[in-house]
Parts: sequence; structure tokens; C-alpha cells
Amino acid sequence: MSRERFEELVGEALDEVPEELLALMSNVVILVEDDSPPGEPELLGLYEGHALTERGWDYSGVLPDRILIYRRPILRICDSDEDVVDEVAVTVVHEIAHHFGIDDDRLHELGWG
Repeated sequence: MSRERFEELVGEALDEVPEELLALMSNVVILVEDDSPPGEPELLGLYEGHALTERGWDYSGVLPDRILIYRRPILRICDSDEDVVDEVAVTVVHEIAHHFGIDDDRLHELGWG
């Protein structure tokens, strides 16, 4: 799957996130990277930053948080384009949840692991 099509899928996944949640997201960018960090070939996405629940009165002047979606690792685990669509959606929601302070254990409990 081309990078362009993959980026479209990330956009489509974002379109499915309720407007109310998107409106609450603050100082965060969502990026597509081809590969995950060295030594983490199975990593599908990553949230880097300060979750909303961790931001206090002194939170200011910082670079945006980053949500990274890793194209090649997702493509490696998927057998079809339909699988890619599903996995991108799950990964995007998973990483957005980290922005709201939800940890991996809770996400797994909720079925977004």
C-alpha cells in the first residue's frame, strides 16, 4: 500500500473520532512514519508528550505532543487492505486515548489494545 493511501486511511480514522473528543485535543500533531524506532519492529504507533491529565498550571511553551503511526509495521501484520483499514483505526484511537491519559492496560480492557 502506498504511503499516500496509508495517510488517507489515517485521515479517515480521524474522521471517525467524535467531534467532541477532537475538540478536546490540545497541542498535538498526528504523523505517519514509515518505520518504528530501532529495536521496536512490532510497534504500530506511539504517543510522545504530556497527556492532558498530566498537564498542570505550568504547562506552557512546549512543542506539540506527537502521535506517530508506523506504516510498515502495520502493513507487515495485515493480510489484506481491509485489515489495514481496521488496524489503522484501532491504532489511531489507541494513541489518541494516551493523549487523554488512558494507559495500555485500560485500553486492552476496553478492546483497543
